[in-house]
Amino acid sequence: MAEPGEEHRQYQEYRRLEDCEEDSPPGEEEEEQLLLHVTEGPTDSWHHIKDLDSFFTKISWHSPWNGFACVLLSDILELVQFLFVVTFSTFLLCCVDYDVLFATRPLNHSHVPERAKVTLPDAVLPAPQCASRLRGSGWLLFLLVLAGAVWLCRLVTALRRLVGYWEIRSFYIRALGIPAEELCNHSWQSVQARLLALQRRQPLCVPRRELTELDIHHRILRFRNYTVAMVNKSLLPVRFRLPLLGPVVFLTRGLQFNLELLLFRGPAALFQNTWSLRPQVKRAGARRALARGL
Repeated sequence: MAEPGEEHRQYQEYRRLEDCEEDSPPGEEEEEQLLLHVTEGPTDSWHHIKDLDSFFTKISWHSPWNGFACVLLSDILELVQFLFVVTFSTFLLCCVDYDVLFATRPLNHSHVPERAKVTLPDAVLPAPQCASRLRGSGWLLFLLVLAGAVWLCRLVTALRRLVGYWEIRSFYIRALGIPAEELCNHSWQSVQARLLALQRRQPLCVPRRELTELDIHHRILRFRNYTVAMVNKSLLPVRFRLPLLGPVVFLTRGLQFNLELLLFRGPAALFQNTWSLRPQVKRAGARRALARGL
């Protein structure tokens, strides 16, 4: 069993890793700068990384996806999928004559027998009529404009994310010594071992110390660990007692998204960025007022 003094020293060392951002230069609190570049050499290009949470998360996503090309293809297919869903839904709403499709109104074709089978081209409206129905629906035009704005936001987000992943690709090649074509041959454990060895050669975080696998996983799973802890402490309303059924757990994806938005990512969240709590949250005297506001 470890001595109390040794446990306290290990705890202090871990807390110093958590407080890396305190050594950042003033005026950089609100910047979303992932990497700080210098030009001393290939292995010295990433020093004192400010946002270790995002950095380790991007590294963990880059490895199982087998590199930048797979991440790029995934983002492109997601954008194409969104466009397809919106376009096909608009086509079904405006360009299909459902009376003809479901045979509630006979076809007005003199050369077709009365009991002829209805085909899909018979139910599709001509392009001018389809465009006319689209222009005559104000709510549908509003939804299309809204969908276009959402798609543009997703495009900008994907471009920003790809810039970060391109830097992670350079980090894999230059700092970790893993070429892009060999990434599929390296497991996540191998990537972690190279990260730990790199920290011993140069300070990825401030102050310089040895990283452990637990440090990396705590950074990657920070918000998820908070959520699990709050569920275990019965702080989140996910357990209910129903008549005859007894206690049940109810946590849908929508409810989980709203809880994360409220606690971690929203404008009034407890975190001021991805790794640091707001200063007022750390003050014990302000907890009741913050709880009432929350």
